[in-house]
Amino acid sequence: MNRLTLLAGLILVFIAGCNFGGNTPQPTIEPVSTTPPTFTPIPTFTFTPTAVEISVQVTAELINCRSGPGTIYETITELKQGRILRATGRNDSATWFYVSDPGNPGGFCWVSADVTQVTGEASLLPIVQPPTAVVTNVDLRVEPNRIVVNCNQFPQTVFFEAQITTNGPTLFTWKWEISTGAVSDVGTLIFETAGTQVINEFYQINSANDYWVKLYVLTPNEIVEQVNFPVTCTP
Repeated sequence: MNRLTLLAGLILVFIAGCNFGGNTPQPTIEPVSTTPPTFTPIPTFTFTPTAVEISVQVTAELINCRSGPGTIYETITELKQGRILRATGRNDSATWFYVSDPGNPGGFCWVSADVTQVTGEASLLPIVQPPTAVVTNVDLRVEPNRIVVNCNQFPQTVFFEAQITTNGPTLFTWKWEISTGAVSDVGTLIFETAGTQVINEFYQINSANDYWVKLYVLTPNEIVEQVNFPVTCTP
């Protein structure tokens, strides 16, 4: 009997330990944040190379500082012997140096290595590309610049002439336009070096009027020049 009582007690203890009543506490689940993480950017550093400059001294009695690296370019400034210049560039063969122009503050020009002496390592200078030559002056005129004739003396012929100046070698193209509406074909002229060349044209006038002629420079840069010429007649 005692054994049955002891067995019954053990069974009750086992059932109580199993806790089938559903009172076991549930684990707490923390909500997941949907906010993206914030990253601190890594600072970047920009390296700026130091500009290279060297001294160039004039060794000839008088030299030309030109608009480009070669004698085909126009002279900008004349420099006397002993003058010290600041070079900031060179051509690819280091035969010409790109220097600050003493006669034009803020400007630059080119001097030849043959007539200068360098203090420093010229090969460290950056290569500067030759400039594109441009038309620097157009002098346009018409002959005669005024016509007075009898009204039965038409047609009359007028001549147009323009002196074109460039600062270096270039291909020059142009066309003429008259106030009557006539337009010429495009003309072409090669400048092998800096300098001045002349172009001309003529036109027949058939009546009295106030006329004009325009010269359009098309290349290497665009310029328009105009002159007026009156034509009158008496019966």
